[in-house]
Amino acid sequence: MDINDFDFHLPEELIAQTPLKDRSASRLLVLDKQEEQLSHKHFSDITEFLRPGDCLVLNNTRVLPARLYGSKLDTGAKIEVLLLHQQEQDEWEVLVKPAKKIKTGSVITFGEGKLKATCLEEQDHGGRILKFEYEGIFLEVLNELGEMPLPPYIKEQLPDRERYQTVYAEEEGSAAAPTAGLHFTNELLEKIKAMGVEVAFITLHVGLGTFRPVSVDSIEEHEMHAEFYHMSQETAYQLNRIKQGDGRIISVGTTSTRTLETITRDNHGEFKASSGWTDIFIYPPYEFTAIDGLITNFHLPKSTLIMLVSALAGKDFVLRAYEEAVAERYRFFSFGDAMLII
Repeated sequence: MDINDFDFHLPEELIAQTPLKDRSASRLLVLDKQEEQLSHKHFSDITEFLRPGDCLVLNNTRVLPARLYGSKLDTGAKIEVLLLHQQEQDEWEVLVKPAKKIKTGSVITFGEGKLKATCLEEQDHGGRILKFEYEGIFLEVLNELGEMPLPPYIKEQLPDRERYQTVYAEEEGSAAAPTAGLHFTNELLEKIKAMGVEVAFITLHVGLGTFRPVSVDSIEEHEMHAEFYHMSQETAYQLNRIKQGDGRIISVGTTSTRTLETITRDNHGEFKASSGWTDIFIYPPYEFTAIDGLITNFHLPKSTLIMLVSALAGKDFVLRAYEEAVAERYRFFSFGDAMLII
């Protein structure tokens, strides 16, 4: 399948630069995938489409202030580092810019020497393995020196770091937010639970796999970067019970979807307590074994995320929905509006 099959025109002014003050005030485009019908709502109206016995699955990862700005020790060259995931004690897989300046053995300093990193290994696409040196607790140093890793298409500053976290963020480790969850408030979640809708939590630490662009013409040749996930015994039991009843499993975000589909793929259609690394790449045609519906944001053209959404609702229908979203001036990407596929 050709990458250009997932292209669409997006006016730059529709890319949301700042979050709304009220998380649940975002607009919601509802896709009925059986009838191929669209309806325009607000996110707070999502209760109209949920029913007792359903289960929302939320990714409770928490974003690290993972972007660091430093300089190369020997030349003073400015270096940007994005932490992706921890490998060993104080060793991290990262992206560096400009990558050509950082070779094995290069040393980068941050915050007037409060943090120092030595390059242990060079990888493809700007990837490096760095070993950090510091005094005290790494997360405290990172909180002092690091910035929230907002996507490059967001040019505005974010005064409140918590606005790039979900209200249920708990497990630290992500290089980006699971943005579909940014629309939920604690009040809305309580209202949903009061309806008899269950809420379950999984963890997928968002890394390079979610936002690396597809650089091949034939999407079958694209390889996803592995990301760490975890499902508890309690959540596995809960989801198997829902699946055996009349309820629907509705994943909040593509990260939740990829985690759930990985687990059921590896366990003959069942949910099991597990931790590991997933590089699952979902694109049409694909038979979903874990989820019945999806809450997601609007995604980049030609991205693996729009391919996943197309696998669930059909490529032509999804592209028609995107065309209508553009015509109706929906806000796009991380701080933008949402879509419900049901």
